[in-house]
Amino acid sequence: MATIGYAQLPIPAGGDSPTVPADIADLAEALDPHLVQFATNQADRDSKYATAPAQTLVIATNGTSWVKTSSSTNTWATIWEPLQDWQNLITLSAGLEQGDVGLGIRVKDDKHVYLKGRVQRSDNANLQDANAVNLGAVPAEMIPDGLRTWAGTCSMGGDTTDGAGRLEVLGSNTSSSYGDPGDILWWYQGTGGTAWVDISGDYWMD
Repeated sequence: MATIGYAQLPIPAGGDSPTVPADIADLAEALDPHLVQFATNQADRDSKYATAPAQTLVIATNGTSWVKTSSSTNTWATIWEPLQDWQNLITLSAGLEQGDVGLGIRVKDDKHVYLKGRVQRSDNANLQDANAVNLGAVPAEMIPDGLRTWAGTCSMGGDTTDGAGRLEVLGSNTSSSYGDPGDILWWYQGTGGTAWVDISGDYWMD
């Protein structure tokens, strides 16, 4: 049988005997990997297309789009997904509470984590420690592979003149006397501590 186009679709040639049902079936089978497939969500995608060939394109109901990168394993790359809403999944340490800016965390592109919000003490005292203050923790599914750090802003009220400190999220391979993997640590050298810390920042999980 002859083929046509970049996809090498099978078509009967002049000398082929007329086997219309078989020819249509061959064409449909050849077309199938090049069609856009549909799923309700990721779980539905995995249920329906785990054995599909590489380069299969699947679009979910919310527009999330994946392309399969392996013919032998259920491995996919995300082409596009809608921006996730802020999730209330940050756990604060005892004695701490949310400040004037609400806490939130979300993931983009499967591996990029964003945080926002302010943390303060419930008794209105300053956040202060000779070493690190353990502010709380990110959820288990957002713990990075290794230590992640960024600059965090803070209140400049009172005696302090330092408007920023260092924020850390302990990684899965991190050993620390100040917390466990996933814990958020605040390091600050300003005089007298600070009334609140803004944890807004981002890190990569891999």
